[in-house]
Amino acid sequence: MNRERQLSDLLRRYSNGELSRRAFFGRAVGLGLTVSAIGAVSNDPVVARAQDATPATGGSIGPATDTITFGAYNVDQAPLNIQNGDIDLYVFGLKTAGAQSLAEDESVRLIDAPASTVSLILNPAPAPEGQINPFSIKEVRQAMQYLIDREFIASDIYQGRALPMLTNISPTDYDQLTIFPVVSQANIRYDAELAAQMIDEAMTAAGASKEGDAWSYDGKPIQIKIVTRVEDERRDIGDLVRTALEQVGFQVAPVYQQFGPATLAVYASDPATFQWHIYTEGWSRGAPVRYDDAGINQFAAPWLGNMPGWQEVGFWQYQQEEIDELGKRLYRGEFASQDDRDAMYQQMVQLALDESVRIWMVTALQSFPVSSEVEHLTVDIVSGPRNVFALRGAEIPGRTDLKVGNLWVWTERTTWNPIGGFGDAYSSDIYKNLVDPPLINHPFTGLPQPFRADFTVETAGPDGTLDVPAEAVTWDAQNDAWIPVAGGTTARSKVTFDYAKFLGSSWQHGQPVTMADVIYPIAQGYEIAFDERKVQIETAIGITARPLYETFKGYVFGESTVEVYVDYWHFEESYIASYASPSGVSTPWEVLAGMDDVVFEKRTGAYSDTAAARFSVPWLSLVTESDARLVLRSIREFGRQNTIPAGVFDIGGASIVSEDEAVARYEAVDQWFDETNLLVIANGPYRLSRYDPPAQFAQLDAFRPEGYPFTPDDVRFGEPPALTVSASPPDALALGDDITVPVTVDGPGTLAVQYTFIDSATGEVLESGAASGEGGSFTIAVDPAISAMLFPGLYELVVLASSSELAKVALQRLDLEIGV
Repeated sequence: MNRERQLSDLLRRYSNGELSRRAFFGRAVGLGLTVSAIGAVSNDPVVARAQDATPATGGSIGPATDTITFGAYNVDQAPLNIQNGDIDLYVFGLKTAGAQSLAEDESVRLIDAPASTVSLILNPAPAPEGQINPFSIKEVRQAMQYLIDREFIASDIYQGRALPMLTNISPTDYDQLTIFPVVSQANIRYDAELAAQMIDEAMTAAGASKEGDAWSYDGKPIQIKIVTRVEDERRDIGDLVRTALEQVGFQVAPVYQQFGPATLAVYASDPATFQWHIYTEGWSRGAPVRYDDAGINQFAAPWLGNMPGWQEVGFWQYQQEEIDELGKRLYRGEFASQDDRDAMYQQMVQLALDESVRIWMVTALQSFPVSSEVEHLTVDIVSGPRNVFALRGAEIPGRTDLKVGNLWVWTERTTWNPIGGFGDAYSSDIYKNLVDPPLINHPFTGLPQPFRADFTVETAGPDGTLDVPAEAVTWDAQNDAWIPVAGGTTARSKVTFDYAKFLGSSWQHGQPVTMADVIYPIAQGYEIAFDERKVQIETAIGITARPLYETFKGYVFGESTVEVYVDYWHFEESYIASYASPSGVSTPWEVLAGMDDVVFEKRTGAYSDTAAARFSVPWLSLVTESDARLVLRSIREFGRQNTIPAGVFDIGGASIVSEDEAVARYEAVDQWFDETNLLVIANGPYRLSRYDPPAQFAQLDAFRPEGYPFTPDDVRFGEPPALTVSASPPDALALGDDITVPVTVDGPGTLAVQYTFIDSATGEVLESGAASGEGGSFTIAVDPAISAMLFPGLYELVVLASSSELAKVALQRLDLEIGV
């Protein structure tokens, strides 16, 4: 049958009601029918909205370039690679010497950004009988805060291209406004003598003895194993820490490793096996965040699975109930105001510093070299050119490709699966170009906003509640069914998400994006969190997700919408939408179903690294042929048996997926694998067309389906505006003088200034407050009652300037000599 007759037959069957809109749309797209043609026949409001979101004829939908290639380039050679034209952009931060070598080269542009942080994680597990682990002793961990010379790391190892830090909040992050007085009061500084004294007291009290200059326990020397990364400045940091520990009497065994072996030894092992005592962590930073809730939980609270023990069954677990309780309340929006939230956050910071399981050292001001020919590159205030938009809108005039370099494309720990993978920056740097998130954080403000899904928020919080309607449902993981919510159910907020910009377009294997792709991940999340059999398999994922799902009270599904009722409130309403977002719509439902079958039914693969190790099965990666074939085998079985996942699509008494539609999906996945040897299927502006681990190479090709809603101009944000602060101390201050300091701030939006006045000798915070003024002119006036009580000496005034349009602060420190 020729194409015209097939189209005619489809239109007839659709008009007669023989085909659902979803079935009609999928088959019509496969035959090349356009969105406008479908809209003309179907008169469907969802298709109409998708059509409205599509650029007008003649517009360039999709990304700016046709091809992006990723290759691995040694960080020491990368400056030469970009000068020679081997690459157009390098997305791994250069070492300081490499950045300096390019400073005067007009053919290369250096983008500086606070894009990574460096910390030490200490293993606090108790040692076996007859042995001792120094870091199981809190006082020894606390001593590490004073043993680390952060200023030396920033000024010497990074040669001034790093900022010392004490918490997970970087010195320029917006939440410095929240934590700075608390951190200042802690008075943590480099003091090797104090550290040695604290260690001596704690180790002696624990039964250790110091023979000569070396610690021993039960007659045996105490040895500390430090896993040190070698790819960047962490090699030198590890050596610095090793020397400092040796000087206080510990025998140190350094283990120098690259990313894959190091993270396997630390994050996939039971702390009680002591494959490590210290690890030099490095964290690539993502989108800017104005008000942190996830970070402090990730880096301090055990419940979220990123503290030693990793919430894996059978492992020894670090526990801290007070941090967990506060962290869950913060994460779930259980506060009454911004002041309440800030106080909760400050408490968590104080507890994290007291526990000192993670020792934060510096924020690296990374330099990313970019060819000066590259135009329209979005630069955000945290990750620089490594943000989700950068490569979508960037281009070189006269060319249709971009060549991107990174330290690696693939490592032994690189795992492409959307449930428990993408734990390394190298895979994420590629994957972020393949998917369109429903919501994004604005690259400058750090506030959540719509991207491919629109949203509206209604809230009765913090004190009131909304009635959840009778038609709302929730997923019953025990019976695999959507069930009505209980009568009288209430929620603090309601968010309505509209996915019309997803619908009316297609996945990269040609099948239409439908509400089934929105709904499956919701049910899947409940299954992993609440199906006890599945929790026993993917324990770390399941138990860390439960506190989140417990706040979701019900869903109402529409043609293109999902109403989400949630017990969550935030003083910034866009954060309510970000929390309530129920589905990433990143992977076709049939691929997720195939992975679920492999992990939970066949038990031949795992979503997480810890489950893979526990059950001796592969950590599923959709770019690994053997793993992809496991998933494909399940999908082929679905097709042969006309299988549809039980209950997931049965809503309102009918299934939203027919057998024909499901089989068409399964066949499309099979064909995609035949063409690419991969099972990475997404709906964003690029498709992964080649992935070659031995060659350290990946290729992305533009994906521009009918109905795709974005053009390059839609994702070109440019560069963030600057924020600067300038304050000059008085020339001389006598005892009893009023202390007033004029401050000038330049930046966008509504500007503000906060200050902290500190006694430099004791570290005591004498006063914190807000400066008076508006526009760009402010005055700091220290309370005369405080200035009247000062003793002669040196004091410090820390000035923090902020903008309503930037998720960052500008900081200046002033030394004040008073009565000297």
